[in-house]
Parts: sequence; structure tokens; C-alpha cells
Amino acid sequence: MDPTTQAFLAALIGAIVAGGAVLAWHVSDRQQRQTTPIEEPVVPPGVATVLSVLRSSAVVVDDNDVVLKASAPAYALGLVRGTALASDDLADLVRQVRRDGQIREIEIQMSRSGMPSRHVTARVAPLGSRLVLALVEDRTRERRVEAVRRDFVANVSHELKTPVGAIRLLAEAVHDAAEDPEAVKRFAGRMLLESDRLSRLVQQVIELSRLQGDDPLEAPMPVSVDDVIAVAVDTSAIDADSKRISIVTGGTAGLEILGNPEQVTAAVANLVANAVSYSGCDSTVLVTTKADNGNVEVSVVDQGIGIPEREIDRIFERFYRVDPARHRSTGGTGLGLSIVKHVAATHGGDVRVWSVEGQGSTFTLSLPRIPETSQPHEQANQQGRDQEAGR
Repeated sequence: MDPTTQAFLAALIGAIVAGGAVLAWHVSDRQQRQTTPIEEPVVPPGVATVLSVLRSSAVVVDDNDVVLKASAPAYALGLVRGTALASDDLADLVRQVRRDGQIREIEIQMSRSGMPSRHVTARVAPLGSRLVLALVEDRTRERRVEAVRRDFVANVSHELKTPVGAIRLLAEAVHDAAEDPEAVKRFAGRMLLESDRLSRLVQQVIELSRLQGDDPLEAPMPVSVDDVIAVAVDTSAIDADSKRISIVTGGTAGLEILGNPEQVTAAVANLVANAVSYSGCDSTVLVTTKADNGNVEVSVVDQGIGIPEREIDRIFERFYRVDPARHRSTGGTGLGLSIVKHVAATHGGDVRVWSVEGQGSTFTLSLPRIPETSQPHEQANQQGRDQEAGR
């Protein structure tokens, strides 16, 4: 082999070796630059299906505190803002559960701009190795009911103390004045007034409790407004006669509503009783009815002391009295108007008041009227019954 050929072969072998080295370097560099893809956590299909039908608020969060899945109630409650939890307390609880895998519960008060705060309970648990599930229940209504119940019990206890304490003091006064017939007679009269007031208070507390437990629209019945007014007027007839007050009725006759007759009668009776109690002697109380846009309106007009404008928004509160100094003479318990408001609300109606201090008040109870389409049918049935009776 001549020297030229040897030199050519040596150069060729050197080029091949150099090319192989360069190719190996490129392959090694590419392998070093490539990063292993991170597996993103995925919500299991079964969990997603369950979240879609849950009535409670549910949120699934990954290991980066990103919300992967949330139920519709969770968005409505304001738990999720974008892809993050809106509550810092809940987010902290999620991180704690992710660290140690322990199930935790917490009660949170959530506040949103322009919205009332809400009380929620959250139960947070691990879901697999990288996901965390938070189940949240809105307890706002329950907390409100508990607060109302506590206030109601406290108010009832306070209101019961007054007549019970008065009766005890009067009994002691009667005992001490046993030798004075005039004093005994006077104290006994006061005891009767206080016992009547105590009886009226207990009766209205029982009535209000019963009304709150009954749903008048579960088994509604046609209610004759004329019959309701007749009973309400008769209930206050003795008190009206003692003050020489005339109760005048008028308006559209034959109107009917759909609801509970006892509840509607109790509401109208309370309005008439209030009008008589707060009206002066030799005055008039007017009770009128009319149909207005599918509703029946019962208005009770008095010529009494009236209500100051600043007090009108509070008169439907339980145990609230416009003039606390007068409740001893009127026997008011502060529950009558709250009963009226409750009956109106449960029947799908409302109650309005117009009043001028020193001139009188007008309370209007508005309740849905029985649809016109059902009345001809009832009239036809009545005609059929009359014809059968004539035979």
C-alpha cells in the first residue's frame, strides 16, 4: 500500500471517529436538556360525577391550591374565585390536611362585599395522594333560627315576669289589707286585669308557635272573607261596647281566598282587636274589603293614637310596643302584629300600614284571591246541589 493510500485511509478513519464523537455529544446534550414531564393530577371520573349531583358545596383542590373541580352550589355560595378558594381559612385547612392526611372540620363565617355574612361548616379530607376534597354546608339559616329562638325564649320569660310578679304583689297586698274591704276590692280588680293579661300572653305565644309549625298551603281550603270578618268583629264586640266604639264593615262581599281559615281569622281578629284597644271612647273602627289585581285586601281603619313614623318599621317585631307605657291599660302583648305578618307571609301575601300620630292608623292585609276560573266551577257545583235538593 503506497503512502498516499495510507494517508487517505487514516484521514477517513479520523473523520469517522470525529463525526461519531460529535454525534454522541449531541445525543448526550439532548438527553440532558429533556425534562421528565410532570403528571398533572386528574379528578377521578367518579368523583366528578358525584360532585355534579351534590346539593352541598364541594371543591377539589390540587397540590398547588388550584381548584380543579367545584359543584354549582360552591360557586353560588362564593367559595371559589377564579381557580382559587375565596376563603383564607378554608385554604389553610386544605393545606393542613394535605400535609398530614387527617380529616378536619371547621366552622367559618364568610363575608362578601355587599352581601350579608354566612355561617358555613367545612369538612376537608384527602382524596388520593395529591388531591384534597372540601365539603361545605351553609348553616346560616340554622344559626338565624337558633338566634330567633333564643331571643323568643328570653322575651317570653321577661314578659311573663311582669304579670306574674304583679299578681304576687297584689296577692300580698290583699293579704295585708284583709280588714279593708275597699282595698281588697281594688286589689282584686287589679289581679283580674293582670291574670287576663297573662292568659292573653300565653294564648298568643301558643298561637304563634302553632302558626310557625303549620304550613297553610299544604292543604289549602277556600276561605270566605265575609265569615272571617264576622268572627273577628264578634271577638272584639265586648271590648268595643265597653268603650262605646262602633265597628262598621263594608266593601266587596263574597270574596274568597285559598288558605287556612283559622290562621286568616286570627290575623284579621288581631287587627280588629288592636284597632279597638288603641282607639278612644265613642270612636269608629272601619273594616273594609276589596279585590285588587288578583288579591283580596282587608283594611282595618281606626281613629286611635296613631304610630310615630320612626316606629312604623318595627311594629311587626315580636313583643315590640309603640308606647310601652300604655300596654298596661290596653293589655297588649306585642305579639298580635307579628302573628298578622306571619300569616300574610305563609299565605303569599303581605301587610301594609299607614298611620299619622294622633289621627289613627290603617292596616291592610293583602292575600291572594282564588282564581276566577275556579269560581264559576264552584257556582255550577252549588247550582247542581241546589237542584238535587229541590227534587
